[in-house]
Amino acid sequence: MGLLDLLRLRRKEDPTVAANTWLVVGLGNPGAQYAANRHNVGQMVVDELAARIGASFKTHKTPSRVAEGFLRPGGPKLVLAKSNGFMNTSGGPVSALLKFYGLEPDRLIVVHDELDIPFDTVRLKAGGGHGGHNGLRDILKATGNVDFTRVRVGVGRPPGRQDAADFVLKDFSGTERATLPNLISDAADAVEAIADLGLVAAQQKFHSPA
Repeated sequence: MGLLDLLRLRRKEDPTVAANTWLVVGLGNPGAQYAANRHNVGQMVVDELAARIGASFKTHKTPSRVAEGFLRPGGPKLVLAKSNGFMNTSGGPVSALLKFYGLEPDRLIVVHDELDIPFDTVRLKAGGGHGGHNGLRDILKATGNVDFTRVRVGVGRPPGRQDAADFVLKDFSGTERATLPNLISDAADAVEAIADLGLVAAQQKFHSPA
């Protein structure tokens, strides 16, 4: 039995790790040079959630930074995580976190940028493929499971003939930055709704016409 297996057993025996615990992973790349990129919007969302629950990110035994807290007293517990590695190596840290906390993939919420959704739009789904997203691709490979929930944060398609990979590795435009706080807030609201109400109720709320 390895170290992570022992830690998982301890977590299962810990009454504070309730069935209502959710692992929320914000995808992105490490380092200040990437922090404001479109590809890092998932990490921006978990930063917002950490601020809401009054938690700080700390180095974790897995290759991640983690912040933990409750939506409200007696409410769902959120384990917020950002990998220490790059986007295309997201799978190992996510798999290790699931094992550490003794959680199944159906208790995982991955927040990520989505090219196929217009900017300033949030969509929610469970299951499915990776759609060309390297972070999702590596999570699917590492966990061998598609049954996790995705909060898809729309960044839109690149203009003209700009390469999609270059587009997501650039910062949001000036016009987008004016609206970005609202988008991040909406995505954080969506995570809270999934944890609190369930996916179907959250989809009804966020997919309904304004």
